[in-house]
Amino acid sequence: MKIFLIGFMGCGKTTLAKKLAVRLGYQLIDLDHLIEEKLGTTVASFFAEHGETAFRQLESDTLKSLDQDQNAIIATGGGTPCYFDNMAWMNANGKTIYIEMPAAALAKRLENAKTKRPLIKDLDHTALLHFIKQKLLERAPHYEQAMFTVSGINLSVEDLKVLILANA
Repeated sequence: MKIFLIGFMGCGKTTLAKKLAVRLGYQLIDLDHLIEEKLGTTVASFFAEHGETAFRQLESDTLKSLDQDQNAIIATGGGTPCYFDNMAWMNANGKTIYIEMPAAALAKRLENAKTKRPLIKDLDHTALLHFIKQKLLERAPHYEQAMFTVSGINLSVEDLKVLILANA
């Protein structure tokens, strides 16, 4: 079974995926890290050199190339569900969990990690908060297609494990 963790950048997808994979004995797949391994460069560098459109195509292709038979926890990129038919594909090929968080909480988490994130690296706090609010509005129709939605505030790995096992 594949479990896809989706949500805005900074909501904790990668951190939770690492812990959840250990708890369930599943393979961990971080989509951005997988792309970086394939490319031999960072997502930020690829983004800067080739643009968002090329990155989103590569991201979709990488997502759909995942081994169909393996049990895995997949931490997706924040925009992954919003392009092509990625969200429908993830719902058809596993369980999707949207880790929902308010814009202010996301901005607080992202404030010190901006350099690694090409979409926000040049934004001050006010611009960052505005950007997050705008993107959440744009992405909501995609994120809300997830099979399950959980609050990312105080979310524990145990909470996710219980949700997954109860719906396996």
